[in-house]
Amino acid sequence: MKINWKVRFNNPQVYFQLFLSIFMPILAYMGLTLQDLTTWMVFGEVLLNAVSNPYVLGMVIVSVYNTLIDPTTAGISDSGQAMKYVKPRKGIK
Repeated sequence: MKINWKVRFNNPQVYFQLFLSIFMPILAYMGLTLQDLTTWMVFGEVLLNAVSNPYVLGMVIVSVYNTLIDPTTAGISDSGQAMKYVKPRKGIK
């Protein structure tokens, strides 16, 4: 598996996608919204419940996998062109 991690993590969008791919399955399974996380104690309890539930962990793993894989290439590796990038591409050339 060849993924250009350096370039991916130089793109702020990746952090937002990872946040959503981790927390949204947890909140959906527990029937919560972000508005329900009103204290750090509640947030911690939700995370502890998620980590102790194999089904929720499976949903998070699948969600993160779907976030990180480039659907425009065959397999799970980045394309040769993407591997040559040193910073995220700005737009279509």
